[in-house]
Amino acid sequence: MTILVIAEHDNASIKGATLNTVTAAQAIGGDIHVLVAGSGAQGAADAAAKIAGVSKVLLADNAAYGHQLAENLGLLIAELGKGYSHILAPATTNGKNYLPRAAALLDVAQISEISKVVSADTFERPIYAGNAIATVQSSDSIKVITVRPTGFDAAAATGGSAAVEAVASVQDAGKSSFVGEELAKSDRPELAGAKIVVSGGRGMGNGDNFKILYTLADKLGAAVGASRAAVDAGFVPNDMQVGQTGKIVAPQLYIAVGISGAIQHLAGMKDSKVIVAINKDEEAPIFSVADYGIVGDLFDLVPQLEKLV
Repeated sequence: MTILVIAEHDNASIKGATLNTVTAAQAIGGDIHVLVAGSGAQGAADAAAKIAGVSKVLLADNAAYGHQLAENLGLLIAELGKGYSHILAPATTNGKNYLPRAAALLDVAQISEISKVVSADTFERPIYAGNAIATVQSSDSIKVITVRPTGFDAAAATGGSAAVEAVASVQDAGKSSFVGEELAKSDRPELAGAKIVVSGGRGMGNGDNFKILYTLADKLGAAVGASRAAVDAGFVPNDMQVGQTGKIVAPQLYIAVGISGAIQHLAGMKDSKVIVAINKDEEAPIFSVADYGIVGDLFDLVPQLEKLV
C-alpha cells in the first residue's frame, strides 16, 4: 500500500494539521508520500521532506495551485491519486473543500473526519455532534479520507529525509480565480493549534467584556475562542468560533467562561486534556465534561484568576 497525504501549508512551511494526518497514515501502514501543491512552495516541500515517516514528497509548484483553489487541486489530486491505495487530507477548511471533488472525480466515496484507524479499510468517525462514534468500512479501491487532527498525535516534524520529486502536471479548471483574502492578525497562538484556549460565551454579555479574557489569555500564552452564541450575537468575529460548525480544538487546557455547553460547542472541544468551566448556572451542561467547575459570577472570578497567574 502507498498512501498520499495532501499537505496543508502556506508555501513556506507545513501546517501542524499535516503532521496529525501523517500519523493517521502511519496507522494505516505502507509507504507515505506527501503532496505539496502551491506556488513558490519549495520551502514547504523541504519541510515536508523532514517529517518522520515520509518516504517521498511530490512538489506541484505552479501559479494554478498558489491559493489552493479547490477546482484545480481536485483535478490534480484525482490525477495523481489513481496510483495510491489511500488519499488523506486534514479536515480543515481547505481539505473539506478540495477532497470531495477529488473523490467524485475518482468515483469513490469519501470518509470524513476519521478519529481512529481500525484497519486499512475500517475507520472510526464521530457522528451526531460527537455523541456517537460510527465504525465505517470501505470497499473502494482508493480510500479518500479527511482526518480530524485532534484525533491523532502529531508526527515528528524532523528526522525524515524524503526525496522531493517535481510534478509537471498543471491542472487549471478555469472555473475560479483568486480575488483576495483578509487574514486575522494576532500575537496570540493560532486557535486550532494552541496548547491553552480561553473561550467566552453568551454570558460575556457583549464584545467589550471579552477584554478580560484577552488579558487572561495573554498571561497564559493562550488563544481566545468563543461559542457560536457569542459569535452570532456579534461579540467577536466568526474565526474565533469553537464547535461543530467552527474550529475543533483539543488543547492541554481549555477554559470555558460563560459558556452553557450546547452539544454543538462540546463537539468542538470535549477532547481537551483538562477542561475548566466558569458559569453561574450550576446546571449548565458544560459541567458534564469539565474536569474542574467553578459556579459563580465570571466578572468576579476571571479577574481573580488573572491575578493568580
